This record gives sequence, C-alpha cells and structure tokens, in this order.
Amino acid sequence: MKIVSVVGARPQFVKLAPIHKAALAAGVEHVIVHTGQHYDPMLSDVFFDDLGIGAPDVHLGVGSGSHGVQTGAMLAALDAVFDEHRPAWVLVYGDTNSTVAAALSAVKMHIPVAHLEAGLRSFNRRMPEEHNRVMTDHAADLLLAPTQVAVDHLRDEGLAARTVLVGDVMTDVLFEVRDQVADEGSALRDELGLARGGYYVATIHRAENTDDPARLAEVAAGLAGLDKPVILLAHPRVVAKAAAHGVALTQGSLIAHAPLAYPDLIAAALSSAGVVTDSGGLQKEAFLLGVPCTTVRTETEWVETVELGWNVLANTAEEIAAGVTRPRPIETAAAPYGDGHAATRVIEALQTHGADI
Repeated sequence: MKIVSVVGARPQFVKLAPIHKAALAAGVEHVIVHTGQHYDPMLSDVFFDDLGIGAPDVHLGVGSGSHGVQTGAMLAALDAVFDEHRPAWVLVYGDTNSTVAAALSAVKMHIPVAHLEAGLRSFNRRMPEEHNRVMTDHAADLLLAPTQVAVDHLRDEGLAARTVLVGDVMTDVLFEVRDQVADEGSALRDELGLARGGYYVATIHRAENTDDPARLAEVAAGLAGLDKPVILLAHPRVVAKAAAHGVALTQGSLIAHAPLAYPDLIAAALSSAGVVTDSGGLQKEAFLLGVPCTTVRTETEWVETVELGWNVLANTAEEIAAGVTRPRPIETAAAPYGDGHAATRVIEALQTHGADI
C-alpha cells in the first residue's frame, strides 16, 4: 500500500514523525509532500532532521500569501503529484491551508482521503482553521479522531460511519522526545541564564491576536507585565507584524527569541513555570508535560485541558496575569489523548478501511 502524506506547517511535521515510523514498520510505502507553507528553515526543514523523518520526497515551495493565493498554488501543484503517485490514501493533517488544499485536490481526483486529527471544533467561525477542519472532515473518506470529544462532534455532524478513534499522534512523539530531553536540561535556559521554573515560555501567532495593532499591543503588554521573564518564541510573521504595528516584542518581562527546534521547545517548556500560547498543539503538550498553560483565546479545541484544570482561557492583560500566576493545578492521571501508540492505529485503520472505499 502507498500513502501520500501532505504537510506544510510546523505542527504537522511533528504529527508526521510517528506516522512515518509506523508506516515503515508496517511495510507501507510512505511518500511525503511538503507544500512549503512554512518556508523558514527553523520552522520547516530542520524539523525533518530533528524528528528523524529525512527529506520530503516532494517540496512544492509554495511559501506565503493570502489564503486564496496560497491554497490555489497548492491545488495547482498537488494535482500533478497525486496523478504521478496514485496512492491508496492521501493523508492530511490538522487544519491548515495545506490540509484543505490536499483534501480538495484528492477528492476531485477520486483518491481516498484520510484526515488525521479529525473532529476538532472551536465553534468560532472567524478562525480560518475552523473552516479548514470542517470542510476537510466533510470531504474526507476516513476521519481519524484523536479524542472521544472529537468523535462526538463528528457523530453530531452525521459523520459517525467514517470515524475511527485512534488517539493523538502528538502524544506519541511528545512522550518519545520528553524522555530524550528529560535529563539534558534546556539549551534555551542555558543560553539566557534562566533557572528551572524561573521563566515562562510563550508563543503567539494567530491572526486574531496579531493582525490588529491594538490587540497585539495588548497581548505584548500583558506578557511584559508578568512576574518572571517571558520568552516569546516569535514566528517570522509575528515579528513582521509587530514591526509594522510599532509593537515591541522585547519589553518589560517579555523577551523575543527565534523559534526553537521541537526537542528544544519541549525541553524549554518542561523546565518552565508555565506556558502562555494561542497554539493548539502547545496547549496539549503542556498538559502532557504537567506544565500549567494559559491560552490567549476565547475558546479551545482541547477542552479536556481546561476541564482538568491545566489550561485556562485569557484575553485581557489582567486575565493573562491571573491565569499565569494561579495555583498549580491538581495532578491528574487522566489520559484523554491516548497512550502513545496512535500512529500504529492510524496505519492499521488505513490498511483495514482501504478495501471499503
């Protein structure tokens, strides 16, 4: 069996790693297509090396652009890729423009599509990611859900017959990387001379927090006023937005820093006092690492992290400060994101359901 995985953004590379490993172990031919949606080397190419994936088989080099321009360029390029390889499955990941472009291209060519991380919902239709994930779920032939909550969402939308609960592949790779870095300490901490538990790690990148100058200024001021250094791992797009808006990303307690390779990010988060983010992946990673998280959004797809007390939603500077300095959550043995073997179940599901399509 041949599977083509289409990825283009940093969180997708992390999800790809255990899938690639499980595919090779099962004797499945796995072709990796990188759209180039994230084109900065620290956000892209280095991840393939750090996670043991190797170079992608196809690199489209799409780069940045508006949603329409970027998605259209991917569609134009992917048709030829899928026509050449004619896989048993096109596997798409998460909720980016790469996800919806690959799904649309494949279904138009009558190639079965499987959506990894299906069923996540924020119920915020202002988010481009929400449109991407909903459209992909309704187009796909097989929906690989990470949690029971995601399964329930898909059932409510009439998609139960296509849904398989596999667990969360991010858990697979996180547990592996966590064990690798646990005894190594944090390169970021060493670089900046920070004590264990003496700083916060932050990532802010979503359009609702960065595109409006007043909003980005408010978030930056909220982070700058915290009681410990806040290391903001700033995506190049956020740096450009801040410069255009005249917002300083290094001020008060806030220290802007380039993004980190995934193992370094996990090591930094693991020894931090807490995480502040608007990223979907980092909320869940903080939970799995036992690190308190404050999410700068009005909602989250990972509701389990909030229900279990390890994540709080915050929007104003005051709410961010209250969330970050709250008492440490009660320890929990709950494991809503699986046991670290989701990727094996994904490959098994593709092998089992391939004959049904």
